[in-house]
Amino acid sequence: VTPRINYLDEIEEQLKKLVPELKVVKAQGSLVSSKLDQVMNDFYDHKFDILLSTSIIESGLDIMSANTMIVDRAHMFGLSQLYQMRGRVGRGEAQAYAYFLAPRTNLLSPVAKKRLEIIQSLQALGSGFNIASHDMDNRGYGNLLGDEQSGHIREVGIELYQKMLADTIAQMQGNEEFEANKEWSPILNLGVSVQIPEDYIDDVTLRLSLYRQIANIVEEEECERFATEMVDRFGKLPEEVEHLFDIIKIKQLARKANVLKVEAGAKGLIFSFRDNKANSNINILEIITSEREFEAKLKPDGKVLFLLRATATHYEKIKSARRILLKLAGTT
Repeated sequence: VTPRINYLDEIEEQLKKLVPELKVVKAQGSLVSSKLDQVMNDFYDHKFDILLSTSIIESGLDIMSANTMIVDRAHMFGLSQLYQMRGRVGRGEAQAYAYFLAPRTNLLSPVAKKRLEIIQSLQALGSGFNIASHDMDNRGYGNLLGDEQSGHIREVGIELYQKMLADTIAQMQGNEEFEANKEWSPILNLGVSVQIPEDYIDDVTLRLSLYRQIANIVEEEECERFATEMVDRFGKLPEEVEHLFDIIKIKQLARKANVLKVEAGAKGLIFSFRDNKANSNINILEIITSEREFEAKLKPDGKVLFLLRATATHYEKIKSARRILLKLAGTT
């Protein structure tokens, strides 16, 4: 198995020189479906001795008599790919072998070296979950758990995305309680990093568990208590985790204020109300006209802009959002 189509001809020539008595057949993704099926069937029927292919064989190939695999330039494959390919041999009773060829370790990148060390260390049956966890640690957690987010997750945040996902599953399963329990959650985009860094807690399963617990917090006292517990267990909170708890507290205030969205724009903080209605206990115009610390403007679309200086730090944005929401919620 080789990672690039343009390596196939080169390797075929090498095989012809090394084992001229063996018949070689090539398989790769650009072949039409009928041709690819024919190649696989011919190899299965022992019309050829060696199947030379790209990673197209990493899933769906089940040939009981295939007991040896050689992976060329293994450092160019992903960890999950290596694991899947290794499972293509040894499906019968015969002892099977998978050889991963790579340059000397001092020529490999740290990530590639780590991938090969992991695949070598996980030999037991049922290693798939461990492989997946290591793969996430190597490549990062993507838009759901990582610092960089995009699309809907960037807009709604981690905890709301998890809830939206759970709600969608419940709705598709025909859960009768779905509509009755359906809730809304404020959307915050303050431009701050909110995550549990890998260098703070390296166990991915534990991080996921903590994310779920934090997402279920509904009271500020509970938020403070949970933060204290994390300090006791793992040490001083990194800035990203402190921001995560700040965001949870702000969302609780936003719900009380009936604020659907808080955005940090170029000029300041923009507050959008759910159904364009502020908290019934407060007079939005009175708050705007009486505000002394920030200049506030009511926009034609019902949104309220509170101006901040262009050099406002993340901490100042969070502090300002909290102070404004306390007023909008009618608690000050």
